[in-house]
Amino acid sequence: MPEPQRTPTHDQALDQLARAAYSLSAADARLRGRATRTPGALSLTHARALRVLAESGPLPVGQLAAATETTGAATTQLVNGLATAGYVTRERPANDKRSVLVTLTDAGRRRHQERQAILTQSLDTALAHHDDDALATATDVLRHLAAIYDQL
Repeated sequence: MPEPQRTPTHDQALDQLARAAYSLSAADARLRGRATRTPGALSLTHARALRVLAESGPLPVGQLAAATETTGAATTQLVNGLATAGYVTRERPANDKRSVLVTLTDAGRRRHQERQAILTQSLDTALAHHDDDALATATDVLRHLAAIYDQL
């Protein structure tokens, strides 16, 4: 794929993308704030953990941390909150007393399914005017933004 030429229009488009990325980050911070103040609210990290557990089944904390792209310490806090809400259980496997296995409860599975349905409907409604190619491009841009954030 050829490199786009540096033009004032291209620079302006990149600036608008950076501003949109900052807005997305701010919206995530507001969501995290609501999740700490509002019973039943889920941050994106909570929702990501529920999704991983729904798709993968029970996982040790370390594997859950890797799958949710968070640190072990942050995942321990995350699991504590999800356990308090009744969405997961923690158990020590009989063959490994050092690790903790995190398992989705029925309530956690229902909460994941509810959240996923809301997200899917919201995305469908908000992005209905975009075709599959535009959505694929947006996905690619978001993945690149994540990689850029990891380098900052």
